[in-house]
Amino acid sequence: MKSYLLTAALVLFSVPLLFAQNEKTTRLSLRQCVQTSIEKNINVQTARIDEEKSKYKVSETRSSLLPKVNVSGNFQDYLALPTTMLPGIIIGQPGVDIPVQMGSNYTTALAASFNQVLFNQTALTALRLSKEAQKLNGLAVEKVSEELANEVSKLYFLAVTTSKQVSLVEENITRIQHLRDITKVLVDNGMGKKVDYDRINVNLENLYTQLSNTQAGLEQQLNMIKYMLEIPLQENIVLTDTAEMPLLNQTPQLMTDFSSHIDIQMLESQKEINLLNQKVVNSGYIPSLAFVGQYSYQGMRSEFKNYFQDSPENKWFSSSYIGLNLSIPIFDGLEKHAKSKQAKLDYQKTTETLDNTKEKFNVNYQIAMNNYKNNQSNVERQKQNIELAESVYNETALKYREGLAGMSDLLQDEMGLNNAQAAYLNALYNFKEAELKIMSLNGQIKNLMHN
Repeated sequence: MKSYLLTAALVLFSVPLLFAQNEKTTRLSLRQCVQTSIEKNINVQTARIDEEKSKYKVSETRSSLLPKVNVSGNFQDYLALPTTMLPGIIIGQPGVDIPVQMGSNYTTALAASFNQVLFNQTALTALRLSKEAQKLNGLAVEKVSEELANEVSKLYFLAVTTSKQVSLVEENITRIQHLRDITKVLVDNGMGKKVDYDRINVNLENLYTQLSNTQAGLEQQLNMIKYMLEIPLQENIVLTDTAEMPLLNQTPQLMTDFSSHIDIQMLESQKEINLLNQKVVNSGYIPSLAFVGQYSYQGMRSEFKNYFQDSPENKWFSSSYIGLNLSIPIFDGLEKHAKSKQAKLDYQKTTETLDNTKEKFNVNYQIAMNNYKNNQSNVERQKQNIELAESVYNETALKYREGLAGMSDLLQDEMGLNNAQAAYLNALYNFKEAELKIMSLNGQIKNLMHN
């Protein structure tokens, strides 16, 4: 019986230990989160597919400039030979047309043709256009990746800030529990008021509720990170970077050149595409020249018997030629003229959008700089405010234990400390957002995407 109870106890003890060993914990830095999300994200994958597709589009366009070789063949069995009219003079009957069936019952032809473009300005410009489109698709991949890096970074810092809030609330609970225990002793010994004890319990319950809500919010944020990184929800993750980690190595400086920004690069590329579209249309007015050639075999038989045997009656006749094809466009009903005007307007629209975007970047960067400096100052002020609030609370708590301060004063200082902590965390997250905005504008967000 004792042996059975011992075995059962060992089994029950080992069950939670077994589950603990099976639980997997993944430690993630900010850079790892960003890189993994880019690797897994469906929008990035779709953009990469479009980029890969554009490479084949370049090959397709280039093929119009490469040699073309075609082989063709046909076989015809005339159920009724075609009839032509011959002048009767050839048989001594002038003025009379004589119907004559001509040709062979069976005809076979086999030909190989060759075509090489020597000059075609439309095809040459279209090739440049397809290469620029490929470049634009590559920039689209980078844009989607940068936007995702920004969003993941915000979520990461929101989670680590919430985690810090959980720790601060837990510290507050520990401190209030300690105060409650002291007050309980005072009440039990007739040296304190029960209403003070009840007030502390009310504050403590509020802190428990705050802790529960904060933990629930943190769990949702971590689950969202798992979703973006395709990590199973049952798997534990630990975010290793802190909210205080600096994203910028040095104070950002005012800048006016945003040519390296992905949005500016994409607009520049789109502007070039619109210009090339116009050139493609206009190049349709330019003549094109191609080298052509053909070699063919033809067999004609009156009877199908021994069709493929070469004999004096079954001859195969060959022919071949080489030459140049010149195409000169004359008039197309003003189609190219209309298309050229449309392309010109597209180019003008993109140019104006590009100029406006550059101006907007100058304004946005100035605003981002001001927000950065303001939030940086707020973080320092709120950090000092927490230290001051803690000092005030500790001093009031000491006076309370000595009977020199009331519970209302102590609870008011405790609330001031909580507010200071909340303000600090809010300022800290706002500062992270300000840093990320600067990085998005000056292109440093790429640093999070690469090792």
